[in-house]
Amino acid sequence: MKMSGEVTIPASRETVWKALNDPAVLKQCIPGCEAITKHSDTKLEAKVVVKLGPLKARFTGMVNLTDLNPPKSYRISGQGQGGFAGAASGGANIRLEEVPEGTTMIYDVDAQVSGKLASLGARFIEPTSRALAGQFFEKFAKLAGDMKEGIPVAKARVEKKPVKKPAEKKVAAKKVAKKPAVKKPVKKVAKKIAKKKR
Repeated sequence: MKMSGEVTIPASRETVWKALNDPAVLKQCIPGCEAITKHSDTKLEAKVVVKLGPLKARFTGMVNLTDLNPPKSYRISGQGQGGFAGAASGGANIRLEEVPEGTTMIYDVDAQVSGKLASLGARFIEPTSRALAGQFFEKFAKLAGDMKEGIPVAKARVEKKPVKKPAEKKVAAKKVAKKPAVKKPVKKVAKKIAKKKR
C-alpha cells in the first residue's frame, strides 16, 4: 500500500527538522504510541497499539532513520511484530522545502502487513492506514508549528505552571484553629483573679 501528500507548517525548515528527529514529538504524533526509546541518533524502538477493523494489536519494533540529508530530507522506516495479529513494516520518505509560509513537508508512505492483518484485505487496511497517517501528519504539523527554539510550546507551558502547595494551606488552617484554644486558660485565670479581689 502506498500514499503520498504534503503539509505546510508555519515554522522554519531547521525547526521542522528538529521535530522530525525528536522522540518526544514523534511519540505524541504516532497514533496509539505507548513508548519510544532512543538507542542512537538513527535508531529508535517503539511500542504502538493499532486497531485495524476487528483486530487490535500491540506492535513492538525498531524504527530507523536513513538517507539523512539535514535539514532537507530523510527516510523513516520500521518493522514490528504484533503477535497473533501478524507483522507490519513500512516507511516514509520525507522532504522539506522552504516556502514563504514556512516549510512544506512532502511525504511518500509505503506499508506492508502479513498474518491475520493481511487477511482483513484492502477494505480495512487502506482506509485505516490513511486515517492513521493523516492523524500523524496533522498532529506533527501542529506541534512543529508551535515549536520555539526546538522546544514544544506545550512542554514550556507545563514547566511554567506555578506549583500549588496545599500542605501550607492545611498548616495555616490548623494554626488558626489553635489560637482560640490558647486564649481559654488566660480568660479563666483572669476570672479567678477578679473573684479574689472582690
